Amino acid sequence: MFNEYYQLNYSDLQESLRQQPKTGLSPLRLAVLRNVMVEPIEIYWKFLAKCSGFDTEIKFGQYDQIMAEAVGGAPELLNTKTDVVVVFCHLETFSQNLTRRFGALNKEQLKEECDRVDVFCHSVLSGIRRQTSAAILWHGFELPAYPAMGIMENATGGQQVETVRQLNDKIKGILCDIENAYYVDLDACRARVGVKGFYDQRYWHIGHAPYSREAYREIAYEDFKYIRALKSKNKKCLVLDCDNTLWGGIVGEDGLDKISLSKTNPGSAYYEFQQEILNLYDRGVILAVCSKNNEADVWEVFRSHPDMVLRQEHIAAAQINWDDKATNIRRIADELNIGTDSMVFVDDNEFELGLLRQSLPDVEVLSLAGRSPVEYRSMLAECGLFDALNMTEEDRKRGRMYKEEAQRKKSVELAVDIPTYLRSLGMVASVRLLDEFAVSRVSQLTQRTNQFNLTTRRYTEDDIRSFLKDEKAQAVTLELKDRFGDMGMVGACILRFQPDHAEIDTLLLSCRAFGRRAEEILLNRALQLARDRGAKHVKAQYSATVKNVIVRDFYEQHGFLITSQEAGNKKYELKVSDLGSTMPVEYLQIVTV
Repeated sequence: MFNEYYQLNYSDLQESLRQQPKTGLSPLRLAVLRNVMVEPIEIYWKFLAKCSGFDTEIKFGQYDQIMAEAVGGAPELLNTKTDVVVVFCHLETFSQNLTRRFGALNKEQLKEECDRVDVFCHSVLSGIRRQTSAAILWHGFELPAYPAMGIMENATGGQQVETVRQLNDKIKGILCDIENAYYVDLDACRARVGVKGFYDQRYWHIGHAPYSREAYREIAYEDFKYIRALKSKNKKCLVLDCDNTLWGGIVGEDGLDKISLSKTNPGSAYYEFQQEILNLYDRGVILAVCSKNNEADVWEVFRSHPDMVLRQEHIAAAQINWDDKATNIRRIADELNIGTDSMVFVDDNEFELGLLRQSLPDVEVLSLAGRSPVEYRSMLAECGLFDALNMTEEDRKRGRMYKEEAQRKKSVELAVDIPTYLRSLGMVASVRLLDEFAVSRVSQLTQRTNQFNLTTRRYTEDDIRSFLKDEKAQAVTLELKDRFGDMGMVGACILRFQPDHAEIDTLLLSCRAFGRRAEEILLNRALQLARDRGAKHVKAQYSATVKNVIVRDFYEQHGFLITSQEAGNKKYELKVSDLGSTMPVEYLQIVTV
């Protein structure tokens, strides 16, 4: 997607959209409030949406009616079906005093104008949130590229620039207080395009359309960094080729001392590329290696080259052999127990990439073919495919956790049998009631967990926080550790209570914890809570998806009876009187907090 998006022109994107089938796409509904004309951005949004698995419906509000639609009401734009509200409040349209006549303002007039902007933004955001719980993307005000006072701007303390910056800071503060609302930095977009290429003055005067097509391309891509993260479409595993990717040259032919990799030119481009890869690792991205090579040669570079930034301990999985890349990436996905749609592959060989596009179209490809090594680092930084809206402690540890999981899998191969192996792990499961510290991680689990997720309900942090305050709901979390390391929070269960029964709203388990029977501990604790609250029976549901087939019989296997069944979806019930005192798992030590 990334390579194609920036290579195709406007007409090519339109043609590509016409050729792409709409089947199998999830709906994505965008509502646009604006005081400028931004319709040309639609084609870029729709292309990015298709690439992310969405069929997009975009509704534009009336020109310069932001306040009327946000505060006065616009049910056709802002409603329960809206997924994202995008706001373009162009400062030049809203306040010509601040943008064109700044030098004529005295202190009192300046404060009055800034207060007007502040009140407007606060009112608009509050009005949007009253009408819909959809995510909000607010595009910030661009700083003046050519300040009204010219070079005297610096001598006067940057008054105009600083004023606009302070307005943006106030908006960021408002957004921080509104759940599911985010600031999109248009100055960052403008910096990447360049000021002279960002605006189209002809269309500004013809129809109050300020931006060029290159600007719309960049803004749309920035928007979709947020949208992909909101919809759990961001990637989590970076798969790397080695020769002419992590280093210059072919290690099997050139040898360890002749490959291009150093802190100075010409090997510095590869050194900096590895630094950017390690930056992603620190953000929780899983790293894997897929290379046609002799395995011993590759690991010798990782262990012994003095300028190798990446080390073997950073790599969670590797397939280094002479098989085709598509086969090896499937193996990596199986080993890590992740979907191929969460993977990004970086390679310089267009033949291998072409095969991968045909065999595994779900894998995002970053092609280095035809690029200079000096572009590698910036391309990886620009792609935004791994961007997330927040970071939990589990995210920071993810690379290490998957490395530990690989060690567990090697250990199980040496075990006499599975029960013996599981007992050897010395597992400790901690079951806790939901608290404020767990809100972010539980929300993240609901957004990301697809396989062991009985209902696949997605909840924001605000949604999860509401369970803390709701007397008719309770949530339980599960943490797991063993002799290899701490896996962090791997499971959650949300209960809703009625006068005579309890309902399991959500029951999920991270793929890292599969095969340990930890889910039984989570279910048992939930059932005990239901019994303690006086429930006579517990209701549950399985909502079928493409990815959660693994748990379609979970409730039957644990004593629940089917009460209705339709199109793969099943509803269940269990009498609390049928519960035993415990559901022990002999090789798991349980700590209840």
